[in-house]
Amino acid sequence: MGKSLKKKLPGERSQLALYMSLPILSWAFYDFANTIFSSNITTVFFPFYTNEVLGTDEVMKQVASTFISYANAVASFFIVLFSPLFGVWIDNTGYKKRFIVWFASCSIFFTFLMGILAEIDSNIIVGGIPLSFLLVVISFVIAKFFYNSSLVFYDAMMGDLGTKKEMPLISGFGVALGYLGTIVGLVVYLLVADGGYHRAFIPTAILFLLFSLPLFFINKDQPVPKSERKRLGFLDGYKEIFHTFKEMQKYKAIFIFMIAYFFLNDAIATTIAMMTVYATAIVGFTSGEFIILYLVSTVASIIGSFIFGYITKAIGARKAVSIVAVIMIIALFIGVFANAKWMFWIAGSMFGVSLGSMWVTSRTLIVEMTPDDKRGQFFGLFAFSGKVSAIIGPAIYGTITLLFKDYGSLASRLAFSSLIVMTIIGLIVHLSARQSSNQNHSV
Repeated sequence: MGKSLKKKLPGERSQLALYMSLPILSWAFYDFANTIFSSNITTVFFPFYTNEVLGTDEVMKQVASTFISYANAVASFFIVLFSPLFGVWIDNTGYKKRFIVWFASCSIFFTFLMGILAEIDSNIIVGGIPLSFLLVVISFVIAKFFYNSSLVFYDAMMGDLGTKKEMPLISGFGVALGYLGTIVGLVVYLLVADGGYHRAFIPTAILFLLFSLPLFFINKDQPVPKSERKRLGFLDGYKEIFHTFKEMQKYKAIFIFMIAYFFLNDAIATTIAMMTVYATAIVGFTSGEFIILYLVSTVASIIGSFIFGYITKAIGARKAVSIVAVIMIIALFIGVFANAKWMFWIAGSMFGVSLGSMWVTSRTLIVEMTPDDKRGQFFGLFAFSGKVSAIIGPAIYGTITLLFKDYGSLASRLAFSSLIVMTIIGLIVHLSARQSSNQNHSV
C-alpha cells in the first residue's frame, strides 16, 4: 500500500479524495435521485398500482403483466429513436449537465402528473380499462422516456470526472450511492402500506427533484467552442452511427460488446420491470414481504457494485462482465423454478449483486474501449443497444404472458425462462469478443 502511494502519478487522488470530490459526489447523487424513480416507479409502485387496478383474477394478473411489460417497451422504443442523436449532441456541444437538467425535470413533472391522474375517479371505460388508468400509463411512458434520456448524458459525464484508471471506482461509487437511493425511496411505502399504491407517485417525484439538485447546481459543462460545432439535423445522429458502423473493423471489440450487452440488458431491463408482479402473483409474496425482499436485493446491489468496482480494477472490465453474467444466469434459473419464498430470496439477492455489478463493469468497459473524441457517440450507441433490448425483452415477456394467460402462473414462468436464454446468448457473444481480442494481440 505504501509503495503504491509513493508511485502515485501527478494528479492521482486517494480513494477518500476521489469520493469526496464535489463534482463526483454531486454526480453520484444524481444516481441516488434517478434510482429512486427507477425503483419506486418502474420496479415497485407502478406494477403494484397496475396489479391493483387490473389484477382481479389469475387471468387478469397476466393481463396486468402484459400492460406493464408493453408500457416499458414503448418507453424504450422512444429512447431508441433519440439516443443516437443524443450521442452526437454530446460530442458536438460538450453539454451534458444542461440536457440532464431538462430531461430530469420533464421526468419529474410527468411522475407528479401520474399521481394527480391516478386520483381521478373516472367512470369512463375504454376497451374495458378505466380512462384514468390509461392516462397514468401514458404519463409513465413519457416519464420513463425522459428518465432514460437523462442517463445517456449522465453516463457520458463520468468520463469528465477522472482518469481512466479512476473510472471503475467512480462508476462503482455512483452505482452504490444510487442503490442507497432505493432504500431512501422505499420509505414512501409507509404512505401506501394499506393499498392505494398511486399515492407513492408524487412523493417519489419530490425525492427525485430534491436529490437531483446537487448536480443541477454544482457540476459544470465543458462546452465545445461554438466555432468548432457543426450545424446538426435530426438525422445526423443516425448518419454518424452509420459512419461508425462502416468503421466496424476499427472498433470491432466495442461492437461485439454492444451485441452482448443487448442480450444481457434484455434480461436486466425485463427483470427490473417484472420482478414485483412475478414475486407477488407467482411466488406468493405479499406487498410488505416484497418490499423487504427488494431492500435485501438493494443491499446486495450496493455491496456488489462496490466489490465489483475493485474486481474490475484488478482483473479488467471484460472478465468482470463475464463473472456478472454467470451470477445472473444462476439467479434467473433459481427464480424460474422457485416454488417457495426462500428460493426467491436467494434469487433476488443474487440478481441484486449482478444488477449493481453490471452497471459498474459495462460502463467501465465502454470508457476503456472508446477514444475520448467519440465517447459521447459510443455512449449513445451503448444506450441504443440497451434500449433496443429493453423494447424486445419486455415485449417478448408480455407476449408470452398474453398468449398463455389461460394457464395462470405457468405463463409467467415461461416468460421468465426466456430471460435465461437471453443471458446465455449475451455471455457467449461476450466470450467470443474476448477470444477474438486475444487472437488479435497474438498476431
